[in-house]
Amino acid sequence: MTRSDGYLLDNRQTEAGERFDAFATLFDPTTFRHLEGFGVGPGWRCWEVGAGGTSVVSWLAKRVGPTGKVVATDIDTSRLTPAGRPPVEVRVHDVGADEAPGESFDLVHARLVLVHVPDRERALRSMVKALRPGGRLLVEDADPALQPLLCPDEHGPEQQLANRLRHGFRTLLTDRGADLSYGRKLPRLLREAGLRRVEADAYFPVTSPACAALESATVRQIREQLVSAGIATDEDIDRHLANVASGTMDLATAPMISAWGRKG
Repeated sequence: MTRSDGYLLDNRQTEAGERFDAFATLFDPTTFRHLEGFGVGPGWRCWEVGAGGTSVVSWLAKRVGPTGKVVATDIDTSRLTPAGRPPVEVRVHDVGADEAPGESFDLVHARLVLVHVPDRERALRSMVKALRPGGRLLVEDADPALQPLLCPDEHGPEQQLANRLRHGFRTLLTDRGADLSYGRKLPRLLREAGLRRVEADAYFPVTSPACAALESATVRQIREQLVSAGIATDEDIDRHLANVASGTMDLATAPMISAWGRKG
């Protein structure tokens, strides 16, 4: 395949909302645990990078209150509109190409964003630059290369098909410039960016209804690309979606690695 331009998982597609809901169910508890540990509270200025959906933005808005501010940015803000009232400011923004939407943020956060950004180095520099001295950066990203299987327990033809389609999905992501081993690099990259007291952990869901919902929405969203690339047939995809809907499959996600540090 030749290299393609553009984000594989367009926010404007119907399935994107289902994916955001699944991400919120799977990963919000981990994200909120870290943010609570930072002490996010009244008056904080926060930048939510590549916000996509509204769950983290809404949580931050409640924490910072009327004296704080949450700047929520994405290349497509269509799903952020409901959150676009004080203290939230919604902006169209490409973190890999545009200047930061302000300075002196107490918190900058990006979840499942930078792995897809072609100029990840520039994006990370922009996020660090936007922090005030003592401000916190939290970057959370997947590492599909660390755990590449949809079904780690590949014990039958249903699991084999699932893993074949997951491999195809990873091929499509790589073809569009995604770094599938980015998550593991985050602690080093944050230190190299000058942050102090860098720490990291990982969360790895192995099976849950949200994992199944995420898989179903993702495959339906990229169905055309899987077929046109010769990765799968329509019959393969129909069979896999039926297997997922049966509720008998243990479906995992890639590990999400959370890394954080303090500026100055």
